Formats: sequence, C-alpha cells, structure tokens
Amino acid sequence: MIGFLRGRVIDKQPNRVIVDVQGVGYEVIVPLSTFYEVGDEGTEVALRVHTHVREEALQLYGFRTTLEQRLFERLIGISGIGPKLAIAVLSGIETRELAGAVQRGDVARLTRVPGVGRKTSERIILELKDRLSDLALPVEAPSAEPSEHRLRDDLISALENLGYHRPLAEKAIESVLAAASDASFEQALRAALRELMR
Repeated sequence: MIGFLRGRVIDKQPNRVIVDVQGVGYEVIVPLSTFYEVGDEGTEVALRVHTHVREEALQLYGFRTTLEQRLFERLIGISGIGPKLAIAVLSGIETRELAGAVQRGDVARLTRVPGVGRKTSERIILELKDRLSDLALPVEAPSAEPSEHRLRDDLISALENLGYHRPLAEKAIESVLAAASDASFEQALRAALRELMR
C-alpha cells in the first residue's frame, strides 16, 4: 500500500494532481483544500496517501495534513459513504467547520454540501460525533493569492467537480468576484457555494 508520496507536481486540476516521483507519475485524488495548497506545476509536494483498492481499480487519495486524511478515513468508514462522497464533503466544508458542525449536530450545514442529503448528514453526525475528540483542529496557514483569471477558472472547475452546471457556477462566481475581487480561493469558493444555495 502507498501511504506517502514526495515528488514534483506535473499536472494539477481541481480534485486531482499528478505527482512525479523519480520518473513515475502518480495520479492522486485530492480535496479542494489540498489542491489549492500543493502549489503550481513544477513545485515539490509531499502528500499523505490513502490507497483505496477495488476490484477494477486502485486509487490514491492525497492530503496535505494528517487531520484531512483521518477525517477522510472516518468518513469512508460510514455505511453509504464512499471515497468520492468523502472527497466532496472535505471539498465542500473546511475541516474546522466540519468538526464544529458534527459536534453541534448541525444537519442543515452538512446538507449544504453538494451530494449530501439529510439522511447522510444525520449518519455523519451520528457516526463521527464521538470519534472526533482525538483529532486536533487544523491550524490555518496563509495561502498564495492567484491571479483573478486563474482564480475564476479554478473556481469554475471546482464547482463543476462538485456537481454544479457551468452556467450556474459562472453566474455565482461573477457575483462573488464583483463583490470581493481580492478574495482567496477558499473565501471565494465558500461565498460561491453560499450564493448557489440561496
């Protein structure tokens, strides 16, 4: 099993990066929080990895922090939640907010994540409430600001990967960037998700 990768980013798309490790390119599925922190193509990156084996495929899921990896592994341990939905959850809500929503029993907040319905939200809260106490909350690190054009493209791609149609995503992003053109990727994504949930 692969548990860790260190190498150079050779391709980067929302929810997916390819890491060159001594001439071998590993495709790694990542949540948006990790996608934004791995840096541009050509930069060195270190990822914690969960190897998911199915009959027809072997998939790698990568995370910048141990907390993200542990939350992912606890999410996929819940009946009815597979890796794709777990990545969607971690992409749709930051780790600190996810932990808070679970501890408060905030079903409404979790159902705002695309692909997560009321029953799934209730199951996440029920299964994780007693299993989060041993996890440290993340320390927020500053992130580099992308250009507005690249930010817009990244946001559209991220929203499409989360299941939103492109015209709706574009409209929400235009509204968000018009109101706050200096927003970071994560701030703009959260604002766009709020806009889409109105």
